[in-house]
Amino acid sequence: QVQLVESGGGLVQAGGSLRLSCAASGKIFSINAMGWYRQAPGKQRELVAAITSGGSTNYADSVKGRFTISRDNAKNTVYLQMNSLKPEDTAVYYCNADITPLYSDYVPWGSWGQGTQVTVSS
Repeated sequence: QVQLVESGGGLVQAGGSLRLSCAASGKIFSINAMGWYRQAPGKQRELVAAITSGGSTNYADSVKGRFTISRDNAKNTVYLQMNSLKPEDTAVYYCNADITPLYSDYVPWGSWGQGTQVTVSS
Protein backbone atom coordinates (compact mmCIF):
# COMPACT_ATOMS: atom_id res chain seq x y z
CA GLN A 1 0.00 0.00 0.00
CA VAL A 2 1.02 3.54 -0.73
CA GLN A 3 0.14 6.59 1.34
CA LEU A 4 0.33 10.27 0.51
CA VAL A 5 0.31 12.67 3.45
CA GLU A 6 -0.10 16.40 2.87
CA SER A 7 0.72 19.28 5.16
CA GLY A 8 1.06 23.03 5.07
CA GLY A 9 -2.43 24.31 4.44
CA GLY A 10 -4.02 27.08 6.44
CA LEU A 11 -5.48 30.56 6.45
CA VAL A 12 -3.59 33.43 4.86
CA GLN A 13 -4.38 36.95 3.72
CA ALA A 14 -4.46 37.86 0.06
CA GLY A 15 -0.95 38.48 -1.20
CA GLY A 16 0.54 36.05 1.28
CA SER A 17 2.32 32.74 0.79
CA LEU A 18 1.96 29.12 1.82
CA ARG A 19 4.01 26.02 1.13
CA LEU A 20 2.34 22.65 0.80
CA SER A 21 4.18 19.38 1.21
CA CYS A 22 3.20 15.85 0.25
CA ALA A 23 5.21 12.82 1.29
CA ALA A 24 4.73 9.40 -0.25
CA SER A 25 5.41 6.29 1.77
CA GLY A 26 4.78 2.57 1.68
CA LYS A 27 5.73 -0.20 -0.70
CA ILE A 28 6.91 1.93 -3.60
CA PHE A 29 8.90 0.73 -6.59
CA SER A 30 9.05 4.09 -8.33
CA ILE A 31 7.35 7.47 -8.43
CA ASN A 32 6.85 8.56 -12.00
CA ALA A 33 5.25 11.94 -11.48
CA MET A 34 3.52 13.95 -8.76
CA GLY A 35 1.07 16.76 -8.80
CA TRP A 36 -1.40 18.96 -7.00
CA TYR A 37 -5.09 19.36 -7.65
CA ARG A 38 -7.58 21.63 -5.94
CA GLN A 39 -11.32 21.68 -5.48
CA ALA A 40 -13.27 24.73 -4.45
CA PRO A 41 -16.85 24.46 -3.12
CA GLY A 42 -19.27 23.78 -5.94
CA LYS A 43 -16.52 23.38 -8.51
CA GLN A 44 -14.80 20.47 -10.19
CA ARG A 45 -11.40 19.31 -9.09
CA GLU A 46 -8.73 20.89 -11.27
CA LEU A 47 -5.06 20.33 -11.89
CA VAL A 48 -2.87 23.00 -10.36
CA ALA A 49 0.63 21.77 -11.17
CA ALA A 50 2.53 18.58 -11.91
CA ILE A 51 6.15 17.50 -12.06
CA THR A 52 7.80 14.45 -13.60
CA SER A 53 10.60 12.40 -12.13
CA GLY A 54 12.95 14.30 -14.43
CA GLY A 55 11.78 17.68 -13.21
CA SER A 56 9.55 18.76 -16.09
CA THR A 57 6.66 20.86 -14.87
CA ASN A 58 3.32 22.14 -16.03
CA TYR A 59 0.93 24.59 -14.42
CA ALA A 60 -2.63 25.74 -14.70
CA ASP A 61 -2.78 29.13 -16.39
CA SER A 62 -4.37 30.62 -13.29
CA VAL A 63 -1.30 29.93 -11.14
CA LYS A 64 1.56 30.46 -13.59
CA GLY A 65 4.10 32.90 -12.20
CA ARG A 66 2.73 32.58 -8.67
CA PHE A 67 3.04 28.89 -7.78
CA THR A 68 6.11 26.68 -8.02
CA ILE A 69 6.10 22.90 -7.83
CA SER A 70 9.23 21.02 -6.86
CA ARG A 71 10.17 17.59 -5.58
CA ASP A 72 12.79 15.86 -3.52
CA ASN A 73 13.17 12.41 -5.04
CA ALA A 74 15.28 11.16 -2.14
CA LYS A 75 12.43 11.98 0.26
CA ASN A 76 9.58 10.99 -2.08
CA THR A 77 8.16 14.42 -1.43
CA VAL A 78 6.57 17.06 -3.61
CA TYR A 79 6.13 20.70 -2.66
CA LEU A 80 3.91 23.51 -3.84
CA GLN A 81 5.14 27.00 -3.07
CA MET A 82 2.21 29.39 -3.41
CA ASN A 83 2.94 33.11 -3.56
CA SER A 84 0.74 36.14 -4.20
CA LEU A 85 -2.26 34.16 -3.09
CA LYS A 86 -5.71 35.33 -4.11
CA PRO A 87 -9.13 34.62 -2.59
CA GLU A 88 -9.94 32.53 -5.66
CA ASP A 89 -7.12 30.16 -4.68
CA THR A 90 -9.25 29.07 -1.73
CA ALA A 91 -9.85 25.33 -2.03
CA VAL A 92 -8.97 21.93 -0.70
CA TYR A 93 -5.64 20.98 -2.23
CA TYR A 94 -4.97 17.32 -3.00
CA CYS A 95 -1.69 15.62 -3.72
CA ASN A 96 -1.76 13.11 -6.56
CA ALA A 97 0.99 10.75 -7.66
CA ASP A 98 1.71 8.29 -10.42
CA ILE A 99 3.34 5.50 -8.44
CA THR A 100 4.41 2.03 -9.43
CA PRO A 101 3.90 -0.04 -6.29
CA LEU A 102 6.04 -3.02 -5.27
CA TYR A 103 3.44 -5.70 -4.66
CA SER A 104 0.12 -4.44 -5.93
CA ASP A 105 -1.41 -3.50 -9.26
CA TYR A 106 -0.29 -0.33 -10.97
CA VAL A 107 -3.02 2.26 -11.38
CA PRO A 108 -1.94 5.39 -13.30
CA TRP A 109 -2.19 8.45 -11.07
CA GLY A 110 -4.04 6.27 -8.59
CA SER A 111 -2.60 7.64 -5.35
CA TRP A 112 -4.31 10.53 -3.61
CA GLY A 113 -3.73 12.38 -0.38
CA GLN A 114 -6.49 13.27 2.06
CA GLY A 115 -6.48 16.95 1.12
CA THR A 116 -5.46 20.09 2.93
CA GLN A 117 -7.53 23.26 3.20
CA VAL A 118 -6.14 26.53 1.89
CA THR A 119 -8.17 29.63 2.68
CA VAL A 120 -7.20 33.06 1.38
CA SER A 121 -8.98 36.00 2.93
CA SER A 122 -9.46 39.30 1.11
